[in-house]
Amino acid sequence: MRLIIALAGLALLWVTAASILRTLVVPRGLYSILVNRLWAVLRRLLLLLSAPFGSYRTIDRVQTWLAPLIVVCTLATWLLGTLAAYTLMLFGTSGLDWAVCFREAGSSLFTLGFASGDRLRLSALDFIAAATGPLIIALLIGYLPTLYGAYNRREVEVTLLQSRAGEPAWGPELLARQALVGTETALPDLYRAWERLAADIGEGHSNYPVLLSFRSPQPYRNWVVGLMAVLDAAAMQLALCPRGAPPEARLVLRAGFSAMRDIAEALRIRYDPDPEPDSPIRLSYAEFDAAVAMVTATGFPAERDVAEAWPQFRGWRVNYESIGYELARRSDAVPSLWTGPRDFPSVPIPPRRPVDRRPTAG
Repeated sequence: MRLIIALAGLALLWVTAASILRTLVVPRGLYSILVNRLWAVLRRLLLLLSAPFGSYRTIDRVQTWLAPLIVVCTLATWLLGTLAAYTLMLFGTSGLDWAVCFREAGSSLFTLGFASGDRLRLSALDFIAAATGPLIIALLIGYLPTLYGAYNRREVEVTLLQSRAGEPAWGPELLARQALVGTETALPDLYRAWERLAADIGEGHSNYPVLLSFRSPQPYRNWVVGLMAVLDAAAMQLALCPRGAPPEARLVLRAGFSAMRDIAEALRIRYDPDPEPDSPIRLSYAEFDAAVAMVTATGFPAERDVAEAWPQFRGWRVNYESIGYELARRSDAVPSLWTGPRDFPSVPIPPRRPVDRRPTAG
């Protein structure tokens, strides 16, 4: 029986070590059951806590604690898992009782010193346990700068987008504002910046899925909403102006939905890897028609009418709509236009456009 217990402890240690390596060390988007279960449980708990208040701002304020809680609970789970594993192994390889084995494992794991030094045959396990605790904490300490570095790069572009696409961001608003102030020539630079950011997000958020729960400093900003806004703007420009649209529009679309698919694979979100251009999308033709009318009213040039542009726009959006909706739902993003439903009662919030305040003549 003690041999079975020792083997059970060894198996638990292996599972815990594998979780640590998959989450912190392996540079590939591997699915972590621990992180995703913690994410689901803590997110649901925070939604329940904020539900009585009803407003999105309260939900956003409460959900801000999700990412720190995931990090702390993940560390605690790893430490408790290794503590239990070493307790089982010590009990299985010695004649000690459970209380003494627990004290021996805890004393070594947290480098407090041996609970008792008169059992030399247990020194090997004690030494390994003493090395494990600081190693786990050191890996997590090195992990945090990586998380915050990726977070800062992401939020800089999300913040810059606010003046161009509104808050919350919306693709048609991005095109309309450029037409209103005559800065359509700035769109290629914007697409290039978001093409690079999409690649960064795809690599970082698939390797470290906890980044999805790090929220923007302002409640009406969100990276999923921003990315979908840029992709919708590029798709709409290509659909309306096939000759005048810059080539960067195609590049950012490809980079954007490729990044979303990398994240979807890491989170095991189902999607069609090769959808037909004529496949249906959840955005309606009426919504697209109203958006085109708003954009063209600002002076944005259109080479096609709405009926001709709709199949082209749908053919682009089918590549990223379902994943974008699911990421926005899971991250409890601000309920903006064209980003799908949420798990809390919400009404899509249109972007707030600044009032045109010009000085009077004379």
